[in-house]
Amino acid sequence: MYYLYHILGKKIGVTRNLNNRITVQQGYQPSEYEVLDSSDDIDYISAKEAELQLLYGYKVDLHSYKELMNKLKLKQMETNATDQTTTFGCPVNKLKGQLLDNLGKEISYPYGSFKLTPTIVDWIMTNVRTSMYNPNRSYVYNKALSEYINLLPKSGKVDDRLVKESKKEKKPNVYKLIRAWAKERGIYDKGDSKTQYVKLMEEAGELAKALLTKNRNETIDAIGDIVVVLTNLAHLEGLKLEDCVVSAYTEIANRKGSMQNGTFVKSSTSNSAMPNGFAYYTGLTNTAKGSTTNTFNSTL
Repeated sequence: MYYLYHILGKKIGVTRNLNNRITVQQGYQPSEYEVLDSSDDIDYISAKEAELQLLYGYKVDLHSYKELMNKLKLKQMETNATDQTTTFGCPVNKLKGQLLDNLGKEISYPYGSFKLTPTIVDWIMTNVRTSMYNPNRSYVYNKALSEYINLLPKSGKVDDRLVKESKKEKKPNVYKLIRAWAKERGIYDKGDSKTQYVKLMEEAGELAKALLTKNRNETIDAIGDIVVVLTNLAHLEGLKLEDCVVSAYTEIANRKGSMQNGTFVKSSTSNSAMPNGFAYYTGLTNTAKGSTTNTFNSTL
């Protein structure tokens, strides 16, 4: 049976499983949606969906429900396991739907194999990352996944240790909130990286002003605004800011050096080996001898 549903003020769609599609996947309770029609005829329900989307003033789907179902039949969920990661052949924002559509599917990876359950899907969506090489692919780390699965009893229910952990107070993921805010306001649909870069320079100017005037509140506001802009700029480039930060930290974690004139300078770096743009010129005046020593230093 196909159900034509209406999430009030949001959308009209079709599903064969109301609870899974609307409540589990999208988070809406039965009181927040209504069933407009139902039928065993996919041609009828697909045509009715487009008709009511137009009647209710919603955007009519580019592809009908029948066309989407035919595509899903032709394309199974793609996974690729390496020693370190299991990669999914879709972006993060489409992954949960694919995982839930493949509940019960057995996936092999270096630590063995596992069947997709709602519990494992939740873990994957919490820990998934966008591939830095292809924004249309996503991945999880195999070792972390294996350790989680080992905590699950054979019944598939969550281990008591995980239940206790989930009851701890958790702060919302602020980056996800920023991306949701930006998406609602059309920044990702109508904006681009160049406009966000211009915005970043504007916010950097605000930070400079706040620092010069020693205005703490304005400094906090400017730093926060810069993080918001960087989050959106990264998203427009198919990246996550948090992944970029981890990548940067991994690069500098074991870097050695010293503070010189208020700047951290790397040690054991040959000037001749430095690429263009990674050195800065300083003229240091030796007041005792009245001479000037010209040096090049490598910064972060």
